[in-house]
Formats: sequence, C-alpha cells, structure tokens
Amino acid sequence: MDPHSDPILDARQIHAWYGSSHVLHGVDLVVDVGETVGLLGRNGMGKSTLIRTLLGHVAQREGQIRLSGEDFSRGRPHEVARRGVAYVPEGRGVFPNLSVRENLVMAAKPAKVATRGQGWSYDRVMTTFPRLAERTGHLGGQLSGGEQQMLSIGRALMTQPELLILDEATEGLAPLIVAEIWRVIGEIRADGIATLIVDRDYRKVLAHADRAVVLQKGAVVLQGASAALRDDATLAEFLGV
Repeated sequence: MDPHSDPILDARQIHAWYGSSHVLHGVDLVVDVGETVGLLGRNGMGKSTLIRTLLGHVAQREGQIRLSGEDFSRGRPHEVARRGVAYVPEGRGVFPNLSVRENLVMAAKPAKVATRGQGWSYDRVMTTFPRLAERTGHLGGQLSGGEQQMLSIGRALMTQPELLILDEATEGLAPLIVAEIWRVIGEIRADGIATLIVDRDYRKVLAHADRAVVLQKGAVVLQGASAALRDDATLAEFLGV
C-alpha cells in the first residue's frame, strides 16, 4: 500500500537526458502536503537535473509528474509556477535593478483561505528578515550575497506556494546568515508548506526534514525517515563524507 495519501508532488519513474547523456534513471520522488523532504547526494549525481525536470526546464523525459493529482509531465515552467511551485535557485536570481520592496511586491499573491499557516505578506517577510526591513529601498544588486538569498526566499514565499523548492539555499554564505536561513526553514516547516530541500549540510537537512531521498548516478539508492537515516551506516558512503 502506498503510504503517501495526500501528495502535493508525485513523480514516478522519471528519466531525463542532457543531449545524449541519460542522467536520471527511473527516479521516484513524493512530497506530501505539509511535508519537508531532503534531496541528498554528491555533486553530479542528478539532483539539479531532477529539480529542473520537475520545474519543466528539462523537456526530454519519461515517467509521470503529478502536482496535487494533476498531470504535469509535460508542464512548462510558467505552468508549474502557476500551479503553486516556488523555486529558490542556487544563484538567487533577484532582480538587481529593482528595490527590495519591488522584488517582493511583484511576486505577491493573496494568501488562500486554508487551515494551515497564515500566509506570507510583505509585513511578515519584513518581520522574518529584519535585514531586509532595513534595506527596503536598496536595489537587489546592492545587497550582499546573504541578503540576496533572504530576498529570494522571501519573494518565493510571497507567491503563497504549495510546494517550495530550496536549491542550496545556504551555499557560500557566512555562518550567521546560514543560521538565519535554517531558522526560517524551520518556520516554513512549522507553517505547513511542503518543502523540498537540497543542501550539502546533510545533518541540517535531516534535522529539518521529515524524510530524505539520496541519489547516486541518477538513481535513488537510499530513502527513509530522517531519524532512521541519521543512523544508517551507508549514508556517509553515498554522500562521500
């Protein structure tokens, strides 16, 4: 019996190519409503390709991708975003010539009436990220790398996502900023937003995620509850740590 009774993301037997290179080999990935899932693996094992496939950026694929029960196997990026999937890329992707406020307001959508969470307004983002509140008139390109990452996360949250994908959200940031990002990830989880986390700090991922999936050479080699994976002797081998 499938234990996933209420998936927001249900990807089954995903195969993907870059040119003639077969990168993903029958990957299954499920994220339930309100669940936080970690996607782990060494560099070059297919994590970025899987994310790009889920978002519709990699068009060549086999298998099925469903979002809240609707088939998005051939969904285009704007259609996936409109369906409630928000993406925070590793490169941050803020608009450098727009102010902090403009970057946030342009992404804003009204919060849905729901039983989970309170929605993410401009004021809530400012409260969550006090550094941004001090820089509302600054251009995105004038912010530090850490501040840009905060802005990217805040902008994604203001779309009121049903699924948030965080791709290396702490990469290359100062320790104080990293701690702040993980604090916010904890708040997002408590808010009931389904989240898929890719991050090199697997210990932090396992501390915040309900489950984790490990990729090696484009295939799932290990998965399970975070508490169980922390004690799995093969995890360090797969991650090369």
